[in-house]
Amino acid sequence: MALLWVAAGWQAFAQWDTSGNSMLNGQYYFREVIYVTDVTTGALSRGIALYGNISFNPTSGTYSINCMVMDSSNQYGVAQSYTVSGTYSIAASGYGFLSSPVSSGDLIYGLVSQQGIFVGSSTESGFNDLFIAAPLATPMPTNATFKGSYWLADMDTPNGIGSMFQVNPDGAGNLGNVSLTGYVGSSTMVTQTAAAVKYSFSNGAAVVAFPSPSNATLIAGQKYLYFSPDGNFVFGGSPTSWDFLVGVRTASGTPGFGGLYYQAGMDLSSIFDSYYGSLNANADVAVGHQRVSDVLDGYLYGYTYSEAYSVNPNGTYSNPAIMNYVVGAGGVRIGSGIGPYLGINVALPAPSFSGSGVFLNPAGIVNTASFAPFTAGIAPGDFISLFGTNLAPGTATAYTVPFPTTAGLDGVQVTVNGLPAPVQFVSPGQISAIVPYAVGSSIARIQVNNNGVLSNVVTEFVNLTAPGVFTVPPGGVGYGAVLHGDYSLVTAQNPAQVNETVSVYVTGLGTTNPVIPDGSAGPVSSQTNNTIQVFIGGVAATVSYSGLAPQLAGLYQINVTVPSGVTTGDNTLEIVGPDSDASEALIPVGGAVAASASPVPQPAVRKSPKSSPPVRRPMPRLAPAQ
Repeated sequence: MALLWVAAGWQAFAQWDTSGNSMLNGQYYFREVIYVTDVTTGALSRGIALYGNISFNPTSGTYSINCMVMDSSNQYGVAQSYTVSGTYSIAASGYGFLSSPVSSGDLIYGLVSQQGIFVGSSTESGFNDLFIAAPLATPMPTNATFKGSYWLADMDTPNGIGSMFQVNPDGAGNLGNVSLTGYVGSSTMVTQTAAAVKYSFSNGAAVVAFPSPSNATLIAGQKYLYFSPDGNFVFGGSPTSWDFLVGVRTASGTPGFGGLYYQAGMDLSSIFDSYYGSLNANADVAVGHQRVSDVLDGYLYGYTYSEAYSVNPNGTYSNPAIMNYVVGAGGVRIGSGIGPYLGINVALPAPSFSGSGVFLNPAGIVNTASFAPFTAGIAPGDFISLFGTNLAPGTATAYTVPFPTTAGLDGVQVTVNGLPAPVQFVSPGQISAIVPYAVGSSIARIQVNNNGVLSNVVTEFVNLTAPGVFTVPPGGVGYGAVLHGDYSLVTAQNPAQVNETVSVYVTGLGTTNPVIPDGSAGPVSSQTNNTIQVFIGGVAATVSYSGLAPQLAGLYQINVTVPSGVTTGDNTLEIVGPDSDASEALIPVGGAVAASASPVPQPAVRKSPKSSPPVRRPMPRLAPAQ
C-alpha cells in the first residue's frame, strides 16, 4: 500500500539525547489518527487511522510496524494491512520523537510516561494527528480481566461528535446498557442509551460492539480497545473510521492528582488543533505547556497556561465551559470537551528521576518566572531554573551585574551548547541562570560543572521566544509582577485602570537590539527582535515598549496600555510571541480613568502593535471514502 507522502518536516536531530531509548522496548499496541486539511477551503480532505502493533528496538533506535490502515483516500473504503519501519530518539526525560510512519521527513513528538506509554503528535508536519502506544501486557488481557468501572471519552472528529461515559464490564463479555452524554457539533447536549453492549478479546485487545440503531447519535459499531500493562488506561477507536477513544479505570477512593504529567490531545470547535506537552499539578493549581498545531489557521506555537482544579471524591472535575476531566486509578487523567469546545485529553504520570553525583534532573529545567514545565523549551536570554542534586557545594547568590559566567558562582558553572551561562543563584538542589543570547541551534545541550565535577547533559528545544510572567508571590500563578506609573505594585487593592499604561516584568522574549553581553544589565533602551503582543482578558492591548528592563539583568519589560472593554476584576495577562502564547498570570483591573493618567516613562525605542489573529473558520465534516 503506497501510503507515504513527502512533507516538509523537521529533520531528526543528531544532537538529541537518546539515553532514554530503552523506555520504549518490545511489543506495543498503538493507534494514530491523522487529519489533512485543505487550507484554502477549510475542508478535511483526508483522514487516516493506523492501529495495530509497533515493536521498539532500543539498541538500534528503530521500530517496526505491522498494522491496519483506514484511509479516506482509499477508493475501496476498507482497512488494509500496512508494514513500515522507522527510527526513534528518546531522552532521559522520556521526551523525544519517532519518524512518522506515513509522512517522509516528518516526526511524531511526544513523551513516555511512568507506565511506558508514549503520547504525542506530529505538530511540525502540516497536518493534525494524535499518536498513543502502550506496551502489551503480560499476560495479555482477556474477558475475565476487563471488569469493574471505567470512564471513556470518545472524539469523533470527522462527524463533530464528542462524548464521555462510564462502562461496567463484568469480566464475562458484557457491558450491559451504556448511557452516554455528549455533543454533536454544537453546545447542545445529547444523550444515548446503547443497549446490551458486548465485548470480546483477541490477542490482548478488546472488541466492543455498540449497536447501530437509527437513534445512535453518539456512538455505534465496533471499537477496538488497547490496555496499559496495569489495566488503568485504555485507548483505541473504530477500525473503519477516524475517531479516537481514551479511558481510565475508576479509582477506589478519591484519586490523587499531583506532580509532573505528560499529556496529548486534540480540540475541535471553530478551530481544530492537536498537541502534546506536560503539566505540573500542585496544591490544586496546574501550570501546563502544550505544543499546539492548528494547520487550518497556520498556528504553530508553545502554549503555557495555569488552571485551578479540585478533584471530587469520584475523580471528576471541570475546567468550566472547556473540558470535563476524570482522574482515575494510577493518577491517570482523561478529558472530554464541553460543547462547542469538543476535544479529548490524556495526562499520564511522568517517570521519577534520580541519579548519583552531580545530577541534573532531565525534566527539571523550567522557566524561572512561570515555572512552565520543561517541554516549553528555552529561548535566548531566558531566565531558567535548573533542578537536581549535588549541583553546588552550598548556597550563593550573585548580587551585582554582570552575573558570573566563565568564573562561575561558588565554583559552579552552567554551559548551554558549550557557551558559559550567567549564573545568578546556586544551591545543591537548584541553579538560576540565563540562557546565552548566542545559543543558536534548535537544540540546547545543558550541563552543570560543580567545581570540576560534570553533571549529565540535558537536551532542550530552543525557541525564538518562551515567555513567562513573573508573579507576586513567585511561582508562576496568581497576579503578575506589574507596576503602575509611580512604580507601585498592581494588586487587587491597587488595580490597573483602563487607559493606564503599566509595566509587566517577564522573561523569555528572545534576542534584543542592541546586543548586550550575557548577564549584563539592560540598557536604558532596547528592543526585542521578536514582535510581542499582549492581551488582557482576551482584549488586544497596545504595547508601547518591549525590551530589556533598564538596569536589571535577565529581565524583560513590556509597557502596555490597559484597553477598554476589559471587565473589572481579575483578567488573564496573555503574552504572545511569534512562536509562543503564555497566559499563566493574572492582572487585576479596576474602573476606567481618564486617558491623561500618569503613564509609565517610555524608552525611546517603540514598537507598533501586531495585527489581529487570523479569522478562524468552521471545520466541515470529512466524508468517508466511497
